[in-house]
Amino acid sequence: MSNIIYEAVNWNKATSELAQIFWDQQWKQIWFPEEIAVSKDIKQWKGFEHQDTYKKVFAGLTLLDTVQTNIGMNRVAAYTDDLQEKAVLTVFDAFEAIHAKSYSYIFTTLCTNEEIDELFEWVKKNEFLQYKANKIADIYNSIEENNPESLWKAMFSSVMLESFLFYSGFFYPLYLGGQGFLRNSAEIISLILRDESIHGVAVGFFAQNLFKKFSKEKQEELHLWGYELLLDLYQNEMKYTDDIYAETGLSPEVKAYVRYNANKALMNVGFESMFPEEEVNPIVMNGIRNEGSTYDFFSQKGSTYAKAKVAPITDDTFNFNR
Repeated sequence: MSNIIYEAVNWNKATSELAQIFWDQQWKQIWFPEEIAVSKDIKQWKGFEHQDTYKKVFAGLTLLDTVQTNIGMNRVAAYTDDLQEKAVLTVFDAFEAIHAKSYSYIFTTLCTNEEIDELFEWVKKNEFLQYKANKIADIYNSIEENNPESLWKAMFSSVMLESFLFYSGFFYPLYLGGQGFLRNSAEIISLILRDESIHGVAVGFFAQNLFKKFSKEKQEELHLWGYELLLDLYQNEMKYTDDIYAETGLSPEVKAYVRYNANKALMNVGFESMFPEEEVNPIVMNGIRNEGSTYDFFSQKGSTYAKAKVAPITDDTFNFNR
């Protein structure tokens, strides 16, 4: 038996600035996809011209959230020293799992089993989607014990994923929902987007604190590494956007939204913006500001969200022979 002395997390003493705030706010935002009436979208869905794009947008998001759940947050949390930050990241991981499951809820409501099976096969075959999943996962899997540089790179990559790469997928449901189309499915995206906002801000904050501990030379080296990574991911994202939005004619507008969020991701980690300011589709921008659809992670739940009434757990709950 080892003689390691394990330390208990002590929330009575602040060891990490803002960890308690991030923890409290994430739990205030708890939600479950089954409590949103996606079935109300079925009538509009049946006559929707661009079902293929819509389904692929959600399938791509499912893969990225799966990577973030099973690899990303797990690995970053495992190598984070501060126990309060570690706890916050573990909570974030649970919400990433909710996000991944929520897309399946939409698929189950709107699609046939055959369509769903085809989608998950498409995920494995799309070269641009697999490229960004592999790029981010490789960095997560490269974290090493007692190597803060590798941890910072993983935190940086996590922010790029959640504050940048998700948004080519978020665009379409926000764009349609802002016009009153497939509104309930869009509300799920609004709730996910709000979670991702706090994740990007929190992990970016933790990354900035770690970055301050590096020498000036190391900081310059990591600055260059970060911008090179973002540029590589951006070039792939442009190809991915052209691929999945080909039939809609929306690619230019999606790309502007992606660049806008790339700049926000850089700001989250304390870096200067890379892309010049440009106009972003006002419907999408309005969608992320209204009610549940917001970047303000101090907001309450979304406008169409209604918490289900759940019976309390009793001994009879576990009586399966009734």
